[in-house]
Amino acid sequence: MLDIVLFEPEIPQNSGNIIRLCANCGFRLHMIEPFGFTWDDKKLRRSGLDYHEFVNIQRYISFDDFMARAKPKRLFALTTKGEPNHSEVNYELGDFLMFGPESRGIPKAILDSLPMSQKIRIPMCKDSRSMNLSNSVAVVVYEAWRQFGYQNCVPKQDI
Repeated sequence: MLDIVLFEPEIPQNSGNIIRLCANCGFRLHMIEPFGFTWDDKKLRRSGLDYHEFVNIQRYISFDDFMARAKPKRLFALTTKGEPNHSEVNYELGDFLMFGPESRGIPKAILDSLPMSQKIRIPMCKDSRSMNLSNSVAVVVYEAWRQFGYQNCVPKQDI
């Protein structure tokens, strides 16, 4: 299983989409406060549909709380300043993938605490600043899941 970490997400629709993605892939979701929305926000519920009950969601009051309670063995941070592309990483079951808030990304202090090999990026055209948060999570999640052989995926004939 893979663990997805949202650091201070701001837009409820993105978080709802990511909840739905985690439900469909069987991955856990960790959300670090403060959020840019309330937990009962209609937009969060609408975009996540009825998938909330199918996802193991853990909430944390701070990054330090997350580190103390989750105890990630390997934590990767997605950043435009990363070195390896997301597809060059050999993901392992139990890895944590952290994504920053939509307007500013992961704080420099957190990025500086990680080795360069754990600061990864999604390739983009040179004039692009960043991708939508839920799209970024989907791109990286599906690459990791592909490497895991789409573990727990429903066979085509069962759909």
